[in-house]
Amino acid sequence: MKFLRMRATTVVLLMLCLMYFITYLDRVNVSTAASGFGKEFNLNKTEIGLVFSAFAYPYLVFQIIGGWVSDKFGARRTLIWCGVLWAVATILTGFAGGLVSLLLARLLLGLGEGATFPAATSAMSRWVSKENRGFAQGITHAFSRVGNAVAPAAVVYIMAAHGWRESFYIFGALSLVWVVIWAFVFTEDPARHPRISAEELAVLPPVKKKNLQIPWGPLFRRMLPVTIVYFCYGWTLWLFLSWIPQYFLHSYDLDIKKSALFASSVFFAGVVGDTLGGIVSDRILKNSGNLKKARSYMVSVCMLLTLLSLLPLLFTHDITISVLSLGAGFFFAEMTIGPMWAIPMDIAPEYSGTASGMMNTGSALAAIISPVLSGYLIDRTGNWELPFVGSMVLMGLGVFLAFRMQPDSKFQQAQPQHDDAVAKARA
Repeated sequence: MKFLRMRATTVVLLMLCLMYFITYLDRVNVSTAASGFGKEFNLNKTEIGLVFSAFAYPYLVFQIIGGWVSDKFGARRTLIWCGVLWAVATILTGFAGGLVSLLLARLLLGLGEGATFPAATSAMSRWVSKENRGFAQGITHAFSRVGNAVAPAAVVYIMAAHGWRESFYIFGALSLVWVVIWAFVFTEDPARHPRISAEELAVLPPVKKKNLQIPWGPLFRRMLPVTIVYFCYGWTLWLFLSWIPQYFLHSYDLDIKKSALFASSVFFAGVVGDTLGGIVSDRILKNSGNLKKARSYMVSVCMLLTLLSLLPLLFTHDITISVLSLGAGFFFAEMTIGPMWAIPMDIAPEYSGTASGMMNTGSALAAIISPVLSGYLIDRTGNWELPFVGSMVLMGLGVFLAFRMQPDSKFQQAQPQHDDAVAKARA
């Protein structure tokens, strides 16, 4: 009943938070379940890395396509169809009989989840006021990190009681429940929602008629610096999501329960970072009125702090220092999320789904390369700290590239200079 009494904007934001939570349960549960299917199917670390990264191939392709679909057909229909697809893919993972079927199920999962975050951003561009965009993106991504944190412990519990396959069945069913609720509580135009209040509508941006002619080339060039910075961040994200549970399990020879506990503690640091990052970004914007300070400067500082936090991993092999270093690194990396995902709405609010899809191709590309390369390095060297060197290098690069994003410069579609052309012809 309390859910029904919530403000309409709160209900929509809560549903998006739950979606982020569930999608990350479905995409990172494989990291912990790998200890089960890896042994059952006799997979090496490189092959397990391929399973981790298979999700990212269609995920990469459907970032921009999914953003365009959500801009054209709306977030409601996009997320309904995507939700059904990723739920089925999660369930099918539990039926896998070997490496090939695992890869196919993960490919289908990437196809289903490819449009989710661009579609959510498209929905937020209409359902969240400009002053709260950082918070909205931060809190939704914080829920995704809760999914990261919950998944290892939840999968271990389910595996101990039933088996690794059952974890995928349960998470897939949870996804289907979310789809049914979303279909009933969301409308594309806030003004058409039966429970929206006048006070809520007063602070929301006016809904503009969508221009279906996306200016692909100019918009891509405008978003390219943002995409590169997000690749630098995504490399670290997918290294953490894919290998942190295995890192504690093998680098310190812990049992699976203790390794899941340490992995969850690192991921919970990301929950705090996501939430705080969005709040701080919005506070800077409110106090200074400067989008560049609130977005670009903040991202640059947080990337630098991430790099510094990971440095101790190269000089010592102590589990306490590793947990603190990885937790601090993930905390500061996640503080970039609120400002980063607000940038597409700042730059191109009319094309926010497409623009955010372009940005997220950076993370999706990192998701393809980072887990496989990391697994290969571990197989060849046996050094579990070596993959973090790549994270530090890319974070250092992101520190400087963040100043090129220019969120304070709104994208303007070039209009044909018809009158000038006519005047020149007459002359």
